[in-house]
Amino acid sequence: MEEESPRITAPLLPDNEPRRWYHHLTNPLRLKTSLSSEISGSVGDLGTYIPIVLALTLVSHLDLSTTLIFTALYNISTGLLFSIPMPVQPMKSIASVALSDSLTLPQIATGGICTAVTLLFLGSTGLMSVLYKYIPLPVVRGVQLSQGLNFAFSAVKYIRYDQDFAANKSGGARSWLGLDGLILAISCLCFLVLSTGSGELGQPIHPGETVSSSDRFRRRRLKLLSAIPAALIVFLIGLFLCFVRDPSIIKDLKFGPSKFHVLTITWDDWKIGFFKAAIPQIPLSILNSVIAVCKLSGDMFPDREASVAKVSVSVGLMNLVGCWFGAMPVCHGAGGLAGQYRFGARSGASVVFLGLGKLILGLVFGNSFVRILGEFPIGILGVLLLFAGIELAMASRDMNTKEESFVMLVCAAVSMTGSSAALGFGCGIVLFLLLKLREMDCSKIMGSSGSVSTKDSPDV
Repeated sequence: MEEESPRITAPLLPDNEPRRWYHHLTNPLRLKTSLSSEISGSVGDLGTYIPIVLALTLVSHLDLSTTLIFTALYNISTGLLFSIPMPVQPMKSIASVALSDSLTLPQIATGGICTAVTLLFLGSTGLMSVLYKYIPLPVVRGVQLSQGLNFAFSAVKYIRYDQDFAANKSGGARSWLGLDGLILAISCLCFLVLSTGSGELGQPIHPGETVSSSDRFRRRRLKLLSAIPAALIVFLIGLFLCFVRDPSIIKDLKFGPSKFHVLTITWDDWKIGFFKAAIPQIPLSILNSVIAVCKLSGDMFPDREASVAKVSVSVGLMNLVGCWFGAMPVCHGAGGLAGQYRFGARSGASVVFLGLGKLILGLVFGNSFVRILGEFPIGILGVLLLFAGIELAMASRDMNTKEESFVMLVCAAVSMTGSSAALGFGCGIVLFLLLKLREMDCSKIMGSSGSVSTKDSPDV
């Protein structure tokens, strides 16, 4: 009887390779909570996004269609890259300088490109990881607190006063009645508080857990309220009111995106963009867009803290591509992450939903979508921005000692008074080092350097 030849089995790695890559691609999109909460959380950062985009479109002739399409692709990419709702927000310092100094679109683009090159260098060389490791936590919390309170102050102004984004200033007191009145904003605010509470999700009832009937009813009610996509409902109400406030919008809509074109950038544009836009933006991007957002991600998702190197490289690559075509310079902001988390976003799927929505709007309505944004109730944007700012500011509640709170509050105060996160950061670092120097045990230093050993010394 012939001996059976051994069976040759093909290696399993090639067959499993597509599955492994599919799992790696889809894992960030696995929902961590309900679908309605993820979709609701996706609009949590629009209170920052819409005013800046609208102002740059009206004043600096930003191509809205190009910006919507590129930021949509950024959202989808970051949703697949990160396992958290990593936001894509405008670079606020560049936007502020562009509006105040009337920068041209090529000058705005060069500011974004120079900032991107800096962050790409710091991220790829590992220097950003060194900064992240050694920057004291109270200083980071001070930057987050100042940014959150600045958002909250701006939100209250949006709610209380009429806004002229083109002129970058507030107008008279907002009327109580009307389709953008105080009653509408306060009603949306109350609805969001009742449905989302302080931002916690409903506490589930575990099998075998003994709870009273009243507590069981309360938990189920809170879980039901938390499942309401409150932020999405408020945003859709605002979108509907755009057409009610000005029905002629429908006639002005033109379908189809604008054509892509590469910007022509002169040497003067490079100089103005670097000195006026990039220099004030670079420290803010390092602190808020990379270090603060990674610290915040660790607070909100301890098992999924974002890598500073990956976040820094991500900001660099996004702007090195989009800015050449006239898209708005963008970054990952701690305020956007706080806003999306506040309204229920817990996974990368949230920002993918937002990216798909922006992509549809950019491809279908193009630049004519600015007519819709121009009629969006500013009070509703203020309400969304208020929740995002408060959520970001509350990240500073983990200061355990008076010394940590002292450093954090001084850093926040200087940042807000000087309107510069870099200035507050510098003062916070100096203050932290002075406090450590004050507590240093000088006797050990003197003993190791100036004392004489009794063993070797001659007897007296």
